[in-house]
Amino acid sequence: MTMKRAILEMGMGNDLHGEDYTKAAERAIKDALHHSSLSFIRTLNIDKNQLFVNVTIGVQKPESVNTKELKKLLPVGVVSINAIKGGLDVPDHENNDHAVIASAAIEVMLDV
Repeated sequence: MTMKRAILEMGMGNDLHGEDYTKAAERAIKDALHHSSLSFIRTLNIDKNQLFVNVTIGVQKPESVNTKELKKLLPVGVVSINAIKGGLDVPDHENNDHAVIASAAIEVMLDV
């Protein structure tokens, strides 16, 4: 059988003052999840534990993302999370701070 993408959902999240890349990534994942309803899983009687869920997180400091924590956000399937360079840091020079913006892409794959 071959893995095929059944759904792709995207989201955006931020941390405005804490410079917390994991928090921004968490919010991006939740944003993507709130745009989805995987009703086809029930309709087609698919075992949700047989789904493969690939999450890509884009942030300016991917090494600062706690992917183990983020895995807890995904309710079904075999989950993998990959943090890559992306997103955006928006500096606030007056307050020596910056906002962190993360993007998330969630792919649900089926073995068909």
